[in-house]
Amino acid sequence: MSIQQPKITIGLPVYNGQEFIVDAIESVLQQTYPDFELVISDNASTDHTQEICQRFASQDPRIRYHRQPVNKGAGWNFNQVFLLSAGEYFKWLAADDRIAPQFLARCVEVLDLDPSVVLAYTRTAIIDQDGNFISEYDVNLNSDSHNPYHRFRDLVLEWSLCFEVFGLIRTSALRATGGMGNFSHGDGVLLAQLGIIGRFQEIEAVLNFSRKHAKQSMRMFGTSESGGNDYHRYAMWFNPELTDKLIFPNWKIFWEFYKSIWKFPLNGVDKLKSHFIMVIWMRRHIRHLINDLVLGAKYILRSKKSSR
Repeated sequence: MSIQQPKITIGLPVYNGQEFIVDAIESVLQQTYPDFELVISDNASTDHTQEICQRFASQDPRIRYHRQPVNKGAGWNFNQVFLLSAGEYFKWLAADDRIAPQFLARCVEVLDLDPSVVLAYTRTAIIDQDGNFISEYDVNLNSDSHNPYHRFRDLVLEWSLCFEVFGLIRTSALRATGGMGNFSHGDGVLLAQLGIIGRFQEIEAVLNFSRKHAKQSMRMFGTSESGGNDYHRYAMWFNPELTDKLIFPNWKIFWEFYKSIWKFPLNGVDKLKSHFIMVIWMRRHIRHLINDLVLGAKYILRSKKSSR
């Protein structure tokens, strides 16, 4: 095993994660596949996250801890752990989640055996703050198809919680996308881009555990008072530089999906058909797109009034 050039990099972005990060790190150290490095990027936490991470790093040379002087946002931090990675394969791990001991071994086996697969992932169980089972997440997307158009269609149009982004990804494929988009639903757009590049393979075992709790980012920032998605607040969680600025988060998502059609390898017919996918997407999200324009108009009016 080489610590300098590990087979796998696990990237753990964190901000004020003291409540669950011990469980997350210990789940990594319990892996049956040992050839990995754990890269932690701390977004200027104000709790005991730094002390916890430094303690683990002092005990295991496979752990590298980096602390940022200021909080640069979730999107930046997700990309930072990837930029610091050295592995052939890469995995993100949320600071409030955990993985079973066999997770890496099962995913590595898939990627090593089939070069057409760019992302291997396992089934996910939702757990509560104490680690108790709530439910199993089950979604059937056509992301294992050998046709890139079919993969793109399902990853854009079908509902999912994007847990696949926490699978094991070929570093070369992830690098080709440019990483996590620094905007609302950046994980969903990234998965669609990876889906054009290659196949996903699901491992039929529950080895990934996503923790549901009151301080979860999507519950704190991504949900409106009516219970729907609030991509305006979520955009600022991804990128704090957007705070108090004129933004159109749903139009941004549309544009990033659309650009993917031309940026990644689809043949002419599939490119044409993919335009119809985006028309369908717009029809399904028309209320949110209009709401972006309404909020944008209100922002401009407020700005004009305050400048008088």
